[in-house]
Amino acid sequence: MGNFFTSLSKVINASIALAILLFLYLFFDNGGFALDTLFWSWLFRYLHVLSGIMWIGLLWYLNFVQIPSMPKISDEQKPAITKVIAPAVLFWFRWSALATIVTGLIVAYFNNYIHQALMLGIGSGSGKFTAIGIGMWLGLIMAFNVWFIIWPNQKKALGLVEAAPEEKPIALKKAVIASRINTLLSIPMLLSMVAAQNLY
Repeated sequence: MGNFFTSLSKVINASIALAILLFLYLFFDNGGFALDTLFWSWLFRYLHVLSGIMWIGLLWYLNFVQIPSMPKISDEQKPAITKVIAPAVLFWFRWSALATIVTGLIVAYFNNYIHQALMLGIGSGSGKFTAIGIGMWLGLIMAFNVWFIIWPNQKKALGLVEAAPEEKPIALKKAVIASRINTLLSIPMLLSMVAAQNLY
C-alpha cells in the first residue's frame, strides 16, 4: 500500500477510476443520462472546476507560500526552488489556466449565455449574466496575465531563457506584480462565478 501512495501517477489513475465508477453508478441508478447538451455542459463544467482548482490553488501556493518563503531560504537551497519546483509549478499553472478558460467558454456556449455574459448582461435584464460575465472577464484578464506577463518574465527570472543579469530582477518584479494582481482578482472572480450559479 505504501508503494501505491508514493506514486502520484497511480494515485491519479485510481482517482480517475473511482470517478468513472461513481459516474457509472449515478448513470445506472438514474436510469441513464441522455448524451445531450445538458450532459456535455455538466462534463465541461466538471472539467472547468477541476482545472480551476488546479489554477487558483497554484496561484495561492505561489503567493501564500513560495514567494513569501524565498527570502527565508538560504542561497545554497534556492536552486531547488528555482531550477526544480518553480518550473514544475509554472507548467501546471499556465496549462490549468488555459484549460479553465477553454472549458469555461465551452460551458457558456452549451448553456447559451456566452454572448450575454461577455457583454456583462447589458440589455439582457438578468443579473446572472452580469455576475457570470464579470467572473469570465476577470478570468480572461488573469489568464492573459499568466501567459503574457507572468510566464515570459518568470522564464527570464528563472534562467529558462537567455536574459542579461540586470533583466532578471526586473522580470521577477513584473511577474510577482502580475501574480499579485491575479490574487487580488481571484476572490471577486470566484464570488461572481458562484453567485451566478446560486443567487439567480
